[in-house]
Amino acid sequence: MVFTEEDITKLYRIRKTILQMLFDRNYLVDETQLTMSREDFIFKFGEHMKREQLEINTTHRNNLSEKICVFFFDDAKLGVNIVRGIINRMLKENVDNGIMVCQNKLSPAARKAVAGMSSIGSKRLEVFMEDELLVNITKHERVPPHQVLTDTEKKALLKRYTVKDTQLPKILTNDPVARYYGLRRGQVVRIIRPSETAGTYITYRIAS
Repeated sequence: MVFTEEDITKLYRIRKTILQMLFDRNYLVDETQLTMSREDFIFKFGEHMKREQLEINTTHRNNLSEKICVFFFDDAKLGVNIVRGIINRMLKENVDNGIMVCQNKLSPAARKAVAGMSSIGSKRLEVFMEDELLVNITKHERVPPHQVLTDTEKKALLKRYTVKDTQLPKILTNDPVARYYGLRRGQVVRIIRPSETAGTYITYRIAS
């Protein structure tokens, strides 16, 4: 397949957002990947690249045994068989987390297969549309900095304020920012907002 200049720019932006997302989720991402120019992107993958060449594999910064793989697809429409193939590959290669970058929405059967992945131990498969990744939403001026708390930090927070996690304000797991950080139910995020009087003020929300 021959890509137009517009297609190449789109794929470059999508992959860059994914790399930034992985970095913000504390996965190991080389600085040269994050700063790669469009020209270097073309040099690396070629003008006649295939989406599947853009696949990314890396490990978590704090747990090198935790793997993640980002899958790209040349097929515009993905059915349940392709999803099952991804799931089987994740199980075979012991990949903990997977992200599917799709051109179009999955079929109902494929979505059901993705949802069923969460029942296999701690494994997880997420789905993003290409158009969702053209821009990194966390870089938008109206989106304040978000920091995902560790389990230890969450426990310390609840103890400090003598509250239960159910008393914290909620953020839905399908919220765009929550999806960017891959929040799971029960995880807490710190949000740092500007304040005219105090400079900044901090709030906490729990994923639900």
